Amino acid sequence: MDKPLQAPVVLDFDRSVGALPGATVIDLTNWQEAIRFGCSLHRLREVRAVIERALPAEHGTVFLGSGDYHHLTWPLVERCAARGPFEVVVFDNHPDNMRFPFGVHCGSWVRRVALLPFVARVHVLGISSADVSAAHAWENYLAPLRRGKLSYWTVGVDTRWSARIGLAHAFKSFDSPAALLTRFAEEQRASTLPVYLSIDKDVLSPEVARTNWDQGRLSDTDIVTVIDGLAGKLVGSDITGEISAYRYRAWWKRKLSALDDQPEIDAAQLATWQAQQHALNLRLLDRIERAGKR
Repeated sequence: MDKPLQAPVVLDFDRSVGALPGATVIDLTNWQEAIRFGCSLHRLREVRAVIERALPAEHGTVFLGSGDYHHLTWPLVERCAARGPFEVVVFDNHPDNMRFPFGVHCGSWVRRVALLPFVARVHVLGISSADVSAAHAWENYLAPLRRGKLSYWTVGVDTRWSARIGLAHAFKSFDSPAALLTRFAEEQRASTLPVYLSIDKDVLSPEVARTNWDQGRLSDTDIVTVIDGLAGKLVGSDITGEISAYRYRAWWKRKLSALDDQPEIDAAQLATWQAQQHALNLRLLDRIERAGKR
């Protein structure tokens, strides 16, 4: 018998997510400056308490808004502790396992999730960013990679440096998305563990959907293929990578955003890009719901 569908949730920080059928929308616009890009652990606990009070006991996919909020995946994964052990599968153009000494930000949260005892392993799929190249090796938290709790699945990035420091087991490098998907499907067929799925749409090529970050090489069909392969295994899911324009009031956020080469958003194109994103969200949500029913 099919499982009943659970309604999606929108954590509405930036007004970037279009209307979704039956969705619970949690208004968090007053938290945009405090949480966007990064925040202290104290601030994260505060907003988490607000979200927990508003979240339905049972819900479907959570939409986070811009990829600047991807660190909210951490508390969402923690909410699934009773379902563990499980794997976390992340689509992202970046490892999101980068050093950040000021709390947590959208590029450092994966380390936090990899530390959770009920998370068996984290797979980050589709990385084509130079964040995993030799020049940026020192910026990555290496401990979860070394312990086997985290693996990078890269496309078109030279990661040979990993073998020189004993981390070859944690880096799976491919010349094309198709080769990556084939290998990942083989691994998942051999695994009986449930999966939490997190999708950052910056893993997609810009032709599929424009985001707030530099983008990868995957297509929406690639993501759908993986979702279909996870049918019957999903314990939770979230989607981020919407496009929205925002100017930080905090100088350090402006500075770090600039250092990360976060692109400026063309205001004249924003509505068109958000409409493109919305259509993609509806397609992804439909496939996740189908996968969750089996």
